[in-house]
Amino acid sequence: MGNLVAIVGRPNVGKSTLFNRLTQTRQAIVNDEAGTTRDRQYGKSEWLGREFSVVDTGGWVVNSDDIFEEEIRKQVILALEEADVVLFVVDVVNGMTDLDMQVATILRRSKSPVIVVANKTDNNDLQYNAPEFYKLGLGDPYCISAISGSGTGDLMDVLVSKFKKESDEILDNDIPRFAVVGRPNAGKSSIVNAFIGEERNIVTEIAGTTRDSIYTRYNKFGFDFYLVDTAGIRKKNKVSEDLEYYSVIRSIRSIENADVCVLMIDATRGVESQDLNIFSLIQKNQKGLVVVVNKWDLVQDKTAKLMNQFEDTIRSRFAPFVDFPIIFASALTKQRILKVLEEARLVYDNRTAKIPTARLNEEMLPLIEAYPPPSNKGKYIKIKYITQLPNTQVPSFVYFANLPQYVKEPYRRFLENKMREKWNLTGTPINVYIRQK
Repeated sequence: MGNLVAIVGRPNVGKSTLFNRLTQTRQAIVNDEAGTTRDRQYGKSEWLGREFSVVDTGGWVVNSDDIFEEEIRKQVILALEEADVVLFVVDVVNGMTDLDMQVATILRRSKSPVIVVANKTDNNDLQYNAPEFYKLGLGDPYCISAISGSGTGDLMDVLVSKFKKESDEILDNDIPRFAVVGRPNAGKSSIVNAFIGEERNIVTEIAGTTRDSIYTRYNKFGFDFYLVDTAGIRKKNKVSEDLEYYSVIRSIRSIENADVCVLMIDATRGVESQDLNIFSLIQKNQKGLVVVVNKWDLVQDKTAKLMNQFEDTIRSRFAPFVDFPIIFASALTKQRILKVLEEARLVYDNRTAKIPTARLNEEMLPLIEAYPPPSNKGKYIKIKYITQLPNTQVPSFVYFANLPQYVKEPYRRFLENKMREKWNLTGTPINVYIRQK
């Protein structure tokens, strides 16, 4: 799995601009679904064939205008715990501040590599201001302009050179990987313990390559999968316990390393913004999804009506992706715990579903003829042929049309929904591409 890079620094030094610059190459590939919260704080990037994730810590704090030293300190500590490389952004125009010095004090204790990025070097004269940043005690400052992109190539070269060499994973690729994710206290560790039980002998732990993921092989009751365990379950750092983005950054690695994510929601608290953040990470990485409403045993009047209301709320908050299983469970009483594993297994199978081309065309073409895409500027759009792309991470389909540029998002969604009605694709994202025939 790739590396995680965190961008830290005081407000208004250009962290977001740098983030956009690093991730822009991928923005076209990553689906920017409207309605996903705080999307711009997490993205993927690639340089010299190495892929990595980028997190902009500045964007996670709610009222970012009045971030106090304390908040920034927490962010920096968390970034150090979780990231493989930290980019410390400072501002050449305004020079060094006390806050920069405070951040540097924390960063100097770091075992992870830290790179000082002297941003806003928008003209050559400004680079003569950079040497003052040697005072931070973190080595050479790299002068860049995140806005124009000058100097970013050199920065990326250095960045990629700091990554640890990946060791080969000793994991069997045909066995699904499940990750349990959710806000702190939603019951992640309880459900993992409920799966594994005290009978530790039936599970084998395999250290993952990234220092944060441990794979536990689970093999009983006819199930066989890896449980991706992240540090979150093993070490609880009290300092960041109350931090809004704590669970989100913690989840990044486990989500990236899994095939299917089991998202835990606390029945006593309902769907919170935090849950949406984690959901948007799962979507962005195109992973399978099973939602577990945990602590259902604590809900007072457990009527079917209440269950339906809860389900509707979850689906409406997660829309437009609504085709995923929701299970009401209790890790404590072990109620419906095996059901969670069954659903996760089904979602995994759906992710790898192959639909024969003949069936696709038989089923979908008559439908498209009955409900064609709306004509645009008097031109009629014809879709003639459909096929599934081979070897994709999630089921991906190409619809060949004479005027693909006129097929808009609502119609693509219509096609997706019809396919979900006809084939079992529950829990997995699917891609629908319209191409020139």
